[in-house]
Amino acid sequence: MTGLRELKKRRIHDAISAAAITLFLERGFDEVSVAEVAAAAEVSKPTLFKYFATKEDLALHRIADHMGEAARIVRGRESGEEPLAALRRAFLDGLARRDPVTGFNDTPEVLAYHGMVFQTPSLAARLMRQSANDEDALATELDGGRTPARLAARLAAAQILAVQRVLAGDNWRRLIAGESADAAYPAAVEAAELAYAQLRSGLSPE
Repeated sequence: MTGLRELKKRRIHDAISAAAITLFLERGFDEVSVAEVAAAAEVSKPTLFKYFATKEDLALHRIADHMGEAARIVRGRESGEEPLAALRRAFLDGLARRDPVTGFNDTPEVLAYHGMVFQTPSLAARLMRQSANDEDALATELDGGRTPARLAARLAAAQILAVQRVLAGDNWRRLIAGESADAAYPAAVEAAELAYAQLRSGLSPE
């Protein structure tokens, strides 16, 4: 019985999500009301808010799984692997997989979704707040679990995540300009290698 109940909840969640993203991409995030999303998903507003606490959550839940990802990569790295090497490996793997979080996925819906997130002030502000949380989590891992992390670890975390944001933004702009992911792949890898090389030289201990 519990399994059936959870399945029903998942179906309602997915229906609301699909309705919201479809409307947001068609008309723009700011032009769609929560009531319109609820109507499209055939649920009441109170039901919608049981699944998504805010309108921004309706748009950003698709990338919620990536929150705190850098910290998880460092925490789960192979024995003897340096944190920066693990993060570089993960980013390059993401490029190869066309992981949307790297900005390197030329599926039209993914490109449109990223455009909506980057160009909607309330969504961009929400991402910046989440980025601050991600920096704190990564800094803690870089500092061996110390909370709050020391300055050197916080500075390193900020630089690493800034580099990832710049790379993802550049990848998205390249693809939105019309270049295919396959054609842009060598340049994306070269840019990532340059960025992580600069991080490595800048973050190396004296």
